[in-house]
Amino acid sequence: MLKSVFQDTHVQSLMIQERSCVYNILINLMESRQQELKGLGSDFVFGFVQSMDGERDPRNLLLAFQIAQKIIVGGYEMGKFTEELFEVTSCYFPIDFTPPPNDPHGITQEDLILSLRAVLTGTPLFAEFLMPLIIEKLDSDVQSAKVDSLQTLAACGPVYGHKELSQFLSGLWSSLRREVFQTSSERVEAAALSALTSLTACLSRSIITSDSDDALHTLLQLVLTDCQHHLLEPDLKLVWPSAKILQAVAGASYRAHLRVGTAVMPLLLEQYINRTQSTQRRTLLEVLQGFVQPSEASRPAEGEECVLLPFQSSLCSVVFSALTETGAGLQITATRILSALGQQTGVLTPHDVELAVDHLTTLILQEDDPQVSGAVVECCGSLAPRHPAAFTSRMLPKLKECIFTERMVQGDSVAPAELGSHNAVRQRCVTALARVACERSLVQESSPVLLDVLTAAHTGRDSFSVDEVISVCHSLQRIAEHAPHMEAEIGQFFHDVIIPRLLGLAVQAVVQDEGSCGRSPLAEEAVLSVVAPVISSSCSRLNADCAASSASRVVSLFLHGDVAFLPPTNIPLLKTPFLQVSQLVCLLTACVCSLPQSVEIPEIDRLLEELEEVSCTHTHSFTHTSAAKCYAGLINKRPSGPALDTALERSVKRASAELDNSASCLRTQALTLLLWVTKGLLLRYHPLSSALTDKLFSLLSDRSLGPLVADGFALLMSDSPDVLNRGCHADVRIMYRQLFFSENSAKLVQGFNSAPPEEKAGYLKALSHIMNNLPRQVQLTELPALLPLFLEALSCPDGGVQLSTLSCLQPVLLDPPAPLTNQMEALIPRLLTLTTSPAMKVRIAALRCIHSLSRLPDHMMLPFRARVLRALAAPLDDKKRLVRKEAVQARGEWFLLGSPGR
Repeated sequence: MLKSVFQDTHVQSLMIQERSCVYNILINLMESRQQELKGLGSDFVFGFVQSMDGERDPRNLLLAFQIAQKIIVGGYEMGKFTEELFEVTSCYFPIDFTPPPNDPHGITQEDLILSLRAVLTGTPLFAEFLMPLIIEKLDSDVQSAKVDSLQTLAACGPVYGHKELSQFLSGLWSSLRREVFQTSSERVEAAALSALTSLTACLSRSIITSDSDDALHTLLQLVLTDCQHHLLEPDLKLVWPSAKILQAVAGASYRAHLRVGTAVMPLLLEQYINRTQSTQRRTLLEVLQGFVQPSEASRPAEGEECVLLPFQSSLCSVVFSALTETGAGLQITATRILSALGQQTGVLTPHDVELAVDHLTTLILQEDDPQVSGAVVECCGSLAPRHPAAFTSRMLPKLKECIFTERMVQGDSVAPAELGSHNAVRQRCVTALARVACERSLVQESSPVLLDVLTAAHTGRDSFSVDEVISVCHSLQRIAEHAPHMEAEIGQFFHDVIIPRLLGLAVQAVVQDEGSCGRSPLAEEAVLSVVAPVISSSCSRLNADCAASSASRVVSLFLHGDVAFLPPTNIPLLKTPFLQVSQLVCLLTACVCSLPQSVEIPEIDRLLEELEEVSCTHTHSFTHTSAAKCYAGLINKRPSGPALDTALERSVKRASAELDNSASCLRTQALTLLLWVTKGLLLRYHPLSSALTDKLFSLLSDRSLGPLVADGFALLMSDSPDVLNRGCHADVRIMYRQLFFSENSAKLVQGFNSAPPEEKAGYLKALSHIMNNLPRQVQLTELPALLPLFLEALSCPDGGVQLSTLSCLQPVLLDPPAPLTNQMEALIPRLLTLTTSPAMKVRIAALRCIHSLSRLPDHMMLPFRARVLRALAAPLDDKKRLVRKEAVQARGEWFLLGSPGR
């Protein structure tokens, strides 16, 4: 068979499909008759070389490259035909291929590049031919050729050895140095640095013997000779290319890091001390940062000493000096270097850690620049897990003292600016407390301080504003989300301390507010809305025992008023359960709806009845919505059975009765409950969800509730941050959105077609909300069938419909399906009209859609260019800066439409 193919057939004289058959024959033989083919020796390689020589079809080239790779990887004997195999494949390097429009085969330039690269870099035997070729191609003026060559060189590193590369080091270094020093493209520069790192890593694996030179030493000497002296002139432009090269080399291996660090570190430290200008010092410090942070490859192995140890004292001196400077850039860079030093074993002594913590504390208390304070807080977060004792003893007491420092508020003794400055310091202290609480002892020290702030705000002992209380709650939530809850001790701490104190403060604040005994910040709806996520995050991470205990305590609190587990507080006795107290239901929701599904909720039937009553009768929107959420969260997790069916039948019957009574004043409450119950059942694929969805569809024609029902479909399809999400252990099935759409899209279209004109807007809004929350691939698939409705939605006078539709269209327009491209004559005028909409968000969304259209092929968009440019002149003078910004970007792209080289 092979004789007929190789000797009796001139493969390249065949048609494309016949040549493809030949290549597939070879591939099948290599997979099924490998030993027999290897028995042919190098004759098989020679026959293949003759067969593919001159191949030009990209489909067949992929097959040919696949065969060549199999020859290399499979260990076929190439013998004297090694160079021929290289020549017959490397003649295509670098790949220059542009697929034709609407190519049905889907072959891309990247496919060919990767296939050829796997061949050229597959064996060290090609090194003597490939290295000169790469050096030659790097002289090209074509950027893509440079990048391909550099990426191919980088791919050689893991395969080639120092023997194959050592004779080409000088030429390779000259080419790589030029591409970094003289490049005008960041892409080429990045590829050159990556290739240099790969080359250095390859040479670092070389074994030094008495009869061989150290190729790594040779390369590093070349690099240091050409780059090191540029670091002496931080004002000149070559300092950064040199630094990048040295850092790329040092990051390749521990050996390279040791050699480069020994040569460069003393130079940079000495330069920093001798220089006095802030800009020069900042440049030197930023260069130093690249050498202090080790890469994964350059980290010392077990038994090896850290590269930075010999310079430990000088490094700490420079960093601490920079932290005390007035320049923000110096301080920010110093915090990053300090973070890097703290991550490496043995570099910071206990005394250095204490000094570092003191410096960071001072910056938190005194530095007003938000960028500096943010960098300081991040540094604290990286150092605290490794050095918790220093933060506990030296930073936390000072932060606590600052937070509770009394402000002089008598008369006019404090200027507003000074008052604002004190508030900013408090805010930084609170943020720092949350950031360092990433270890058990720090959590146990930081959290009580934040809880004390809430206590002081509640009692009025200190004048904490509502915004400050909200900030403290956000910090507590961060601790709850990031604390190491896998430790039983931390979970027990949240169960015993944080949750009871939060509940006690909130319950006391709301109950007192109900009795008009003075208003506490914790009774504010905005504060309760951020207290609830703290409790939810804490409960969702409790172990099984603590979770069961929390469920029992919380249910007893809300149903029976049992406050025994709360800290000692003056909570007045109430005649009604706490569950019926306005606003407190959100705390119950946070507790019971965030527990794992395995946790049994005590007295759940009575709890559901009470929640149903509150959700259907309470006039306070925040309260009845929280009750509906809690009801849906419990229903979602409850096992199927008669008890669940009874509860659902009762609640749905009650909600439907209110909704069907047009004179009822509780219809909004009933609709809210119906929406949340539908969502809870939809997520778990409960059969009743379909009937409830049909009920919602029927309400779209209701004159008073129709707009609310249409917006409710956004609730059904979107992720809920506080309940019915996977973080709260809800029963959420995969692809529930797609299932909902497939079951209901036809009903929506039918309802739209049969609805009178004044009711069509509700159907359009519901449809756009549903489509907006579908995965993009589903949108692309379903959009063609619904396109007439979307075009109708853009003409709808309802701003909500317009905005939702535009939000759905904008990502689709980046790569529109064919039916949409055929509707540009109808789409573009509608979009242009919306650029002058009264609603700013609609104007911005329309401009973004028009901007996306400019990325489509020129021949499609050029007929609309003049019309679009005229229409976009008006938004350029819009009174809103954000609108003008979008208009400038969109008009600029349309102005360049059809330009050469675009």
